[in-house]
Amino acid sequence: MSHGKAVNSAFPPLTKRRALIVLDRRLPLMKTLLLAILSLCFCLTVVVALSQDAPNQAPKTQAAAGGRLTTIMGTVEEGGDKLRFVTEQRAWKVDNPEILEGHEGHYVHAKAYVYPDENLIHITEVKIPTARETMEADIK
Repeated sequence: MSHGKAVNSAFPPLTKRRALIVLDRRLPLMKTLLLAILSLCFCLTVVVALSQDAPNQAPKTQAAAGGRLTTIMGTVEEGGDKLRFVTEQRAWKVDNPEILEGHEGHYVHAKAYVYPDENLIHITEVKIPTARETMEADIK
């Protein structure tokens, strides 16, 4: 360690003028970085605002469109190339017949959205009823 003698280093001594030149080179970089960060924050704010509006514009569900979810029992019948769901009261057109495939001729228990004005049902679940459920339906 030397006290009073100039130290020979790889960096030249930092004078006031040299400090201003270094600061001038860093200033545009800092401005660019700050601008990039602010732009990112603005974009994120816009994305969050738009994503909060998206659920309000969701399409109507089956229930909101006027149908009501009901549990019904009936027989699946083939009518040409279409399947019908026949209950004791009426024969229903099924808007999603692919769910009934494999149940042709069977007495089934179904959960469905019922649209009586259109004589239409949208089935959400199909299962074979137990023997007790079948007997209770026959008694009614």
